Amino acid sequence: MSDLSLEASTGYARARVGLIIPSSNRLSEPQFRRFLPADAALHVTRLRMTGRHAKPLALLLEEVEAAAGALGDAKCDLVVFHCTANSMEHGPGGEQRILDAARQGSGAPAISTALAVTEALRAAHIRKLVLVSPYRQSQNDVEKAYLHALGFEVLHDVALNLPPSDGYIAVSPARWREIVLENLRDGADGYFLSCTNTTQIDAVAALENELGKPVVNSNKAAIDACLRRIAPGLAAPPGAPVNK
Repeated sequence: MSDLSLEASTGYARARVGLIIPSSNRLSEPQFRRFLPADAALHVTRLRMTGRHAKPLALLLEEVEAAAGALGDAKCDLVVFHCTANSMEHGPGGEQRILDAARQGSGAPAISTALAVTEALRAAHIRKLVLVSPYRQSQNDVEKAYLHALGFEVLHDVALNLPPSDGYIAVSPARWREIVLENLRDGADGYFLSCTNTTQIDAVAALENELGKPVVNSNKAAIDACLRRIAPGLAAPPGAPVNK
């Protein structure tokens, strides 16, 4: 039984994940629902925080705390601030303030996409990497600075400069695979496909099989991070990301 049918029939779930996503994001929800265990419920709150809605950190923190509070009302066991660029934009210190706001608002443990990505990179023993995203170069530069501050080295990066968000979601998994193959670097320990509003997650397995190297994607990393925290005793569906 899916989490949706479980909720509809019984109102009961053995774990609840709360997701805070940018208002324009259309792909995180279906991907989380697809890979979370059947007896885990997903609750989602949207924030206008990217593109023309970008705002100073102080204002973002107020909105994150309020959004997390709404997820706390739904009794979420874990809250995820799920935007790669925004969770990295203000450096590790700013990310910690976002996590603190989410925890304060919800009364629950909180993680960010940035935290999930760094956990995935470290679990895969990736220190030197290639970064690929649909973003503008300026956004890639922000992510490179964040990763550098935590001891990672970005050997090469690709910023596709696509129009958000229709341009992001229009890129097929096959095309993401091609882009990575066009930007291989011998010295890379692995590859990071950044952005939560993409089909990248469906390119990961093929790329890892082809390259013999780990590939980290924002949504897969966040789902894995959720599974590590809520999955004991829950049955993951077939094809779920490996819980490292």
